[in-house]
Amino acid sequence: MTQTPTLQRFAIALTASAALAMGLGGCVPLVVGAGAVGAGMVATDRRSSGAQLDDTTIEVRGAARIREIANDNMNVTVTSYNRQVLLTGTVGAEADKRRAEEVVAKVENVRSVVNEVVVGPGSSITDRSNDAFITSKVKASLLDQKDIFANTFKVTTERGVVYLMGIATRRETDRASSITRGVDGVRKVVLLVQVVSDAELKEAASGGTGASSSSSSSSSGVPLPPMAPLPPANTGAPQAPTTAPASGGAVTSPVR
Repeated sequence: MTQTPTLQRFAIALTASAALAMGLGGCVPLVVGAGAVGAGMVATDRRSSGAQLDDTTIEVRGAARIREIANDNMNVTVTSYNRQVLLTGTVGAEADKRRAEEVVAKVENVRSVVNEVVVGPGSSITDRSNDAFITSKVKASLLDQKDIFANTFKVTTERGVVYLMGIATRRETDRASSITRGVDGVRKVVLLVQVVSDAELKEAASGGTGASSSSSSSSSGVPLPPMAPLPPANTGAPQAPTTAPASGGAVTSPVR
């Protein structure tokens, strides 16, 4: 029997998660975020090509900086999107958490660091495998939607907490958060999204200076300015608590 498109996409994502889980079998102090950029991704990603290259470089250099200070109780993941860095994982002491943020913040072109590292025991192989599986399910669920682009968001999972990073409108952000909360195994959703308007997206698509524009050179040290907060929709209904801040700060969205 022929598989449906949804099942085909889920199978592809599941294969990727299985490969990741196999790579996590060894005891390593560091996992580098998924920052590799393919030719097709460059064409559809809302980041500038320079920002995409910077993100890859930031993840590699951030990983090296963490490795220099790593100890047996440090397991940190470095993920960068549009030069904003997310740190997840575990460390053995509060001082290690602060130190990890300090060294990554000094990497060239990093404009901000969101430190979600937890002080406590490291995650098990089962935990990491489950996180990889959740990530694959979230990606498949986003890919199956007709009203948002799955490539708009980078997905990272740590012990059932899903982090969504991206450049998106308020509607897209709320929609992606709602979809992610409905995925089995997700405990909480954390949004690290640069919220832009539809007009800014259109300007960027037409070659203007829209949401993802900045210096196109990957060697540029000029940080991207935060987007101005969008006014609340005048619908008379209360705003959803999942709306991400334009400044890129973390907003948690508990599963209901």
